[in-house]
Amino acid sequence: MNILEENDFVRLYTFIQKKYGINLSKKKQLIEGRLNSTIFAMGYSDFSEYVDFILTKSTQKDIELLLNKLTTNYTYFMREKAHFDFFSQNILPQLVKTKKDKVLSVWSAGCSTGQEPYTLSILMKEFLGKEAPRWDTRVLATDISQKVLLQAQKGAYPEDSLKDMPSEWVRKYFSRVDNTDQYEVTTALKSNIIFKPFNLMDPIQFKIPFDVIFCRNVMIYFNQETKDALVDRLYASTNQGGYLIIGLSETINKSTSKYKYVMPAVYRKI
Repeated sequence: MNILEENDFVRLYTFIQKKYGINLSKKKQLIEGRLNSTIFAMGYSDFSEYVDFILTKSTQKDIELLLNKLTTNYTYFMREKAHFDFFSQNILPQLVKTKKDKVLSVWSAGCSTGQEPYTLSILMKEFLGKEAPRWDTRVLATDISQKVLLQAQKGAYPEDSLKDMPSEWVRKYFSRVDNTDQYEVTTALKSNIIFKPFNLMDPIQFKIPFDVIFCRNVMIYFNQETKDALVDRLYASTNQGGYLIIGLSETINKSTSKYKYVMPAVYRKI
């Protein structure tokens, strides 16, 4: 097993944090364990050669492999259900009442393999009912990893992952893949999601501000300074009266953030 020397560890985690916001400064053992097989497979004799490569010659594909090894794209349908309940029972009624342009701008930031944006799209369609065709309810779904975005665009999930969804939704918005335990999202639902690669460390320059931003379980990898800067950028990209929803295990700095606390993990631009 290759040993990750302190100098190479510092070079690697500094690069990752500066470029992608992910704080691995206390994860030396994790990095060492998860990257050993990668180093061997790529033909490098030690971590020093690999770190040199990452810092000077790596492609986007190499960086994605690195980040996928070191972070966990763990998600499932209806994760942290209270957020979806608040979205459908509180946020949507308010937005539908006030949005004269009939545009609901929702961003799933750090969408991973797509369960969150698909669920948000279903909730909007269910809430609007027959009025849904008159509204623009497309969800922007972004992630830094092209690999997970491709999985999300495919929209195929094992039957067991749908167990917490209402059976009526499964019938309406999914179809079983022949002779498998896989269910695929319908074409109509897929067309309601705009998938884009995006690094949350970059300036946020989308065409319109958002009514709701879901950025859940993303900032767990960031240090406080990086989190504060991201929250500021998210605030600037939120419509007046709009919401930011983060993971239940996450917090934002209430003393410095301009968002107002609503309930655990839910904040509003007032």
